[in-house]
Amino acid sequence: MSRPSRLAVPLAALALATGLSACGGSSDEAAAAPSAAASSSSTAFPVSIENKFGTTEIPAEPQRVVTVGFNDEDFVLALGVVPVGVRDLIGDYDAPARPWAQEQLGGAEIPTVGGTELDIEAIAALDPDLIVGVYSYIDQAVYDQLSKIAPTLAQTDEHADGATPWQEQTLLTGEALGREEQAQQLVDDVEGRFDEAVSAHPDFAGKQLTVDLTGVGSGHYALGADDLRTQFFTGLGFTVPEASTDVSQERMDLLDTDVLAVNGYDQAAAEADPLLSALDVVTSGRTVLLGGYDGDVSAALGFGSPLSLPYLLEEVVPALAAAADGDPATTVTPLS
Repeated sequence: MSRPSRLAVPLAALALATGLSACGGSSDEAAAAPSAAASSSSTAFPVSIENKFGTTEIPAEPQRVVTVGFNDEDFVLALGVVPVGVRDLIGDYDAPARPWAQEQLGGAEIPTVGGTELDIEAIAALDPDLIVGVYSYIDQAVYDQLSKIAPTLAQTDEHADGATPWQEQTLLTGEALGREEQAQQLVDDVEGRFDEAVSAHPDFAGKQLTVDLTGVGSGHYALGADDLRTQFFTGLGFTVPEASTDVSQERMDLLDTDVLAVNGYDQAAAEADPLLSALDVVTSGRTVLLGGYDGDVSAALGFGSPLSLPYLLEEVVPALAAAADGDPATTVTPLS
């Protein structure tokens, strides 16, 4: 596994490889799969969408959608469609119970089509007419397999694997579903919420923030602009490193920035880490603990979707404000 592209959530202690493979098998739950909800208001079909592997040709409005990315389910749900199959999110997080998607799920129990590896036979058994995998880390070989089953939406080649901005992912998914106007409105609404947070906290602008992924590599891993989990923070005005990097014990100073957000640690775990506890960014009260990978905050950061980002704004911004205010006496409440 070449770099931790682990969804800051569900994928808990497991780092995803940049090229995930497929395997055989079948799903016993295929017959019970729910169908897509709502209908497209678009008459633009057929639709052609370029991706890094080729062209996705969608002849008609999709009725049975399978999501094979690690967060794509949220984007489809946000646009009013309940998938008939989703990728299993590795780890201890209870993804079906995530609070920001309960209204959209409507109690649906959706079959899974593999976790670390995709179950190609299970996907085929669900008889999809669209497969969505923008945040899937699939390679050309898997894309070709999936495309033989149904039109497959993958990320473009404009961004590093796993770093497609949430706005673009929303618009790509909306185009594939024939819901372009709805997707644009969704982007505008969520961006409006970010604008409100930025206006309320002008002190965020230009401050250097590091997102520390714990339990990876040498024990700490600094996320950069090439990882979608930093997009939440840059959307608030913070700056992050250009590229993700392993943080050795000798280079813990890389975490000593204006503000530190620690993903994977609660208070007890942070206090038990002597190297982290000794950093000035920690001792001076400029650190936000996002909680363990089985928690909602870490999960919402990993999904990075139009559904989870508003949840994060409510849960995390107050802690960031306390960490960024320059007053060591301000208490930063750890998040669970």
